[in-house]
Amino acid sequence: MLTITLKGGDLRQVAENTTLDALCRDISMGLYRNTCAAKVDGEVKDLRCELTADCTVEFLTFDQLDGKKAYWHTVSHILAQAVKRLYPDVKCAIGPATNEGFYYDFDTEMSFTAEVLEAIEAEMKKIIKEGLAIERFTLPREEALKAMADEPYKQELISDLPEGAEISFYRQGEFTDLCAGPHLTDTGRVKAVKLLSSTGAYWRGDASKKMLKRIYGVAFPKASALEEHLTQLEEAKKRDHNKLGRDLEYFTTVDVIGQGLPILLPKGARVIQTLQRWVEDEEQKRGYLLTKTPLMAKRELYKISGHWDHYRDGMFIMGDPDNEEAECFALRPMTCPFQYQTYLNRQRSYRDLPMRLGETSTLFRNEESGEMHGLIRVRQFTISEGHLVLRPDQLEEEFKGCLELAKYCLDTVGMLEDCTFRFSQWDPQNPNNKYEGTAEQWEVAQKVMGDILDSLGVDYEIGIDEAAFYGPKLDIQYKNVFGKEDTIVTIQIDMLLAEKFGMYYIDENSEKALPYIIHRTSLGCYERTLAYLIEKYAGALPTWMSPEQVRVLPLSERLLDHAAEVTAALTAAGIRAELDERNEKMGYKIREAQMQKVPYMLIIGDREAETGCVSVRNRKDGDLGSMPLACFIAKIGQEIAEKAR
Repeated sequence: MLTITLKGGDLRQVAENTTLDALCRDISMGLYRNTCAAKVDGEVKDLRCELTADCTVEFLTFDQLDGKKAYWHTVSHILAQAVKRLYPDVKCAIGPATNEGFYYDFDTEMSFTAEVLEAIEAEMKKIIKEGLAIERFTLPREEALKAMADEPYKQELISDLPEGAEISFYRQGEFTDLCAGPHLTDTGRVKAVKLLSSTGAYWRGDASKKMLKRIYGVAFPKASALEEHLTQLEEAKKRDHNKLGRDLEYFTTVDVIGQGLPILLPKGARVIQTLQRWVEDEEQKRGYLLTKTPLMAKRELYKISGHWDHYRDGMFIMGDPDNEEAECFALRPMTCPFQYQTYLNRQRSYRDLPMRLGETSTLFRNEESGEMHGLIRVRQFTISEGHLVLRPDQLEEEFKGCLELAKYCLDTVGMLEDCTFRFSQWDPQNPNNKYEGTAEQWEVAQKVMGDILDSLGVDYEIGIDEAAFYGPKLDIQYKNVFGKEDTIVTIQIDMLLAEKFGMYYIDENSEKALPYIIHRTSLGCYERTLAYLIEKYAGALPTWMSPEQVRVLPLSERLLDHAAEVTAALTAAGIRAELDERNEKMGYKIREAQMQKVPYMLIIGDREAETGCVSVRNRKDGDLGSMPLACFIAKIGQEIAEKAR
């Protein structure tokens, strides 16, 4: 008999080779009806898995992400089966679950129009109604290749598997797919499904490979949950910065300039300038030294840092990268090797440390075209980048300071409450191709960082194979309105690059010693931050960062001179104010200011002109009544100074 430890510590005795399915049924049929998969000793398995040793088991429902993924992965296969039923000549590529739903990539010349998606969705519902059992089986490599003889993309995936790898398949009715799983036990367990959209996607995300057709979808165990989700998606579309940011004229894109190279219009540029000045001032208060370094360098600099070996494909290179006889430059993808030159300008003593270097850096990364999205993922961006050079005994305190600064910045703009934390570690199974250093160095670095995070009480998840090539990092994650997650701020511990650059200091014993380095950002990428702020506030940014804080609205043309004086007084007080001089009805002007999300409107009539007052209207609270101009300036000035939200 085997001893199974369930979540919560309960123990169960089961016979060897008992399936998770049978164990779950024995515990509770209610639990079984809601279970999508299970974790066995922390590894996600489907319910077909047989238990062969003592272990811990946690059953996963749709309420947990791993449970959702098993559910959605199953529906991606139902999608592929429906497509193959309706269009047998279509070739299948891949169909994974994501954190937001699922997709499947197909090779076909046809377009997945709204009408076609509707037909596919109807066929999926038939497959669900059929309640087809889903079976898992494995095949040797040659038999696997034969089984997928009509599916070239599956054959390529099989051929790329290492020798000895288990090659597993899942079969439901007439449809069989190459897949590692996990999956539900039958198609009938899916209750509500919706196909959302279709886009293009390069095979394996490689722009040099064929463009495939991708269908996105989502599914839920209850129709009501699906309806709620679709309602949320509609609300998300209203907040989507890619549309709202353009409508409000924060940014635009131009085909002849290029994808991933947005133009910041005056509003967007003003917001980012406001954020940059604030962050630079805050960093200066915390002992940071400002640097300004070149946007490009010879390949030799990147060879020293390791970026040439580990990041070359993501760099914009000028010249022949393989001709060692000719000069070759590259736009910088990060600032660290440049800022190190400030430290290296002269010999350093232990008394010089920590040295905190900060820079508002413009960076360039050759992102894949399929990854571009508005301001969130671009090829040129600006970042609040910094590097701290420090003694080993200063590491914990300086890391704490970096985290406090990042949390302060995110909290001030209103994003911290929606952030999550990921401790990104190396993958010891993939050390040679992706990472610098030895296993021992990585173990030391990760233990040091883990101890620091634990001592600071950071609630984090672990991300394997997410580290930088030179060290582990804390990634602060944020989701856009559609649930897609990206890193907004990162703090990295680096124990390797100082030696590469010869960044020694003289310690208290007059001996040479190597410092540690922390790579960090305060508010991350400003373009990405602006995108998230537009979405969070639906375009109505807090007054302190709003590009236009006040709009002055005279009731008639004869009041224009006085309104101009009011506008000048506001501007002199450091308030971003604009005068609406148009000969339009007041109701129209107010509605337009509201639509453009201006925080305050000052209405100037004859009485206001005579008394030196302004009639104040707030975009959220409406009419606030009349008050002396000086009182309004004090009121809004306090709101801006406090960075109220």
